Amino acid sequence: MDKNSSLAISNPHQIPMNISQKLGLILGLIGVLILTLATFNIHAEPKSWFAIGSILLIITGATVYARSTYLRHPAGIKNNHVYFKTLSNRGVLGWAIGIVLTLFYVLLYWFPSYLGLGVDGASNTGLIVVFDRLSHFFKGQPANQWFVYGTLYTLAILSLGIKFMYKYRHNRYQLIRTIVVILSQLFLAYLIPEILEGLNTERPYFAKDIKNMWPLNYYFFEPWHLDSMRNGGTLGMFYLVAGIFMFLVFTPIITYFAGKRWYCSWVCGCGGLAETAGDPFRHLSSKKLSAWKLERWLIHAVLLFIIIVTSAVLYGYFTGNGEIFGLSIYNNFSKPYGFLIGAMFSGVIGVGFYPVLGSRVWCRFGCPLAGYMGLIQRFKSKFRITTNGGQCISCGNCSTYCEQGIDVRAYAQKGENIVRASCVGCGICSAVCPRGVLKLENGPEKGRINSKEILLGNDVDLMELLNK
Repeated sequence: MDKNSSLAISNPHQIPMNISQKLGLILGLIGVLILTLATFNIHAEPKSWFAIGSILLIITGATVYARSTYLRHPAGIKNNHVYFKTLSNRGVLGWAIGIVLTLFYVLLYWFPSYLGLGVDGASNTGLIVVFDRLSHFFKGQPANQWFVYGTLYTLAILSLGIKFMYKYRHNRYQLIRTIVVILSQLFLAYLIPEILEGLNTERPYFAKDIKNMWPLNYYFFEPWHLDSMRNGGTLGMFYLVAGIFMFLVFTPIITYFAGKRWYCSWVCGCGGLAETAGDPFRHLSSKKLSAWKLERWLIHAVLLFIIIVTSAVLYGYFTGNGEIFGLSIYNNFSKPYGFLIGAMFSGVIGVGFYPVLGSRVWCRFGCPLAGYMGLIQRFKSKFRITTNGGQCISCGNCSTYCEQGIDVRAYAQKGENIVRASCVGCGICSAVCPRGVLKLENGPEKGRINSKEILLGNDVDLMELLNK
């Protein structure tokens, strides 16, 4: 028997990495190192080939590491030692990655020149220049910070999505869901928009990610965006009509039948990154009652905020008046929302704080589209998570790994269906349950909410209740 083998079911001792795991980790780190050095303007020629090489190294490294990590164990969820690793338990490594991610988003949004973006006609340098050739291939122009960001974002979902599928390979729902997430990001959010932009260089910019609809896409109704779509020919009008149809008709209907999971866990880029890159941090989501209260107030406040902003913007657009109540619409409504919510909350905090606050901070507390669909899911939907209370052993896995901070175990112990506005239907609670207690279902509305109070013997006549 191998000296590192253990007969303990709970596997209390951490097994050292084998050669394949080390190889995968080294390959991935070399890919990351190439991009890091490029950020400090340290390049090797030809730059474009090193960009492609770094991407291939990261994907290959993640695949090799995941195969060696999970295939040497029986199929099933392995979350061993997550509370003992410095990465996944708010240790030094976790904080370091959080700081680096936060710094990257700050530079991306407000100081792209530090990433190498050429200004006033100057050529790109740093990190951005290594993606110039790839950008020219897709759309015939040099890269900017958003093209680099989209490429790295897609790379993260693809490489860590492969790792996710190895980890959850026993669960068909997770495998299909992750494949859809990867393909949605790769084609709908990255390849198709970039190719369309390259094919329509004479048209004004009008859209990028077609599935990124209002109210999540806060600038959809801003004058420059509306004018760009209106002047964008057939394709521009398609984006305009499709965008309005998506949030006004399509979203309510499909959310009624399937809950908000169709978007938040299957299609959305924010959710896709949270499910793949954010998987090691899902247990860090706060389960406190105070966090739940803050969540309800905050997410609906953001939804109300964007409704007010959009109403003011449309008022200004159709009346030609740039002011309302003597206030500049752009400076007092649109610009603050874009800074506070569009950049600070969704980007800097939403992703940068993964290793500290968990993987769904933005989705849980700030996303207005999640708030919009959550209201439909809670009050008018067929989706629920059913529970078999008789099988529950109160292990707490479901609550621990709920990235939305829902105390799933409390529902399971009572055999009560889980109907919550915040649930994104990721299905991880069901996947980590050792007894098959939880099941994601779409069924009749009647009886969907089956609240069950705990009855004590001195509060009720049990014989009378039994006879009934």
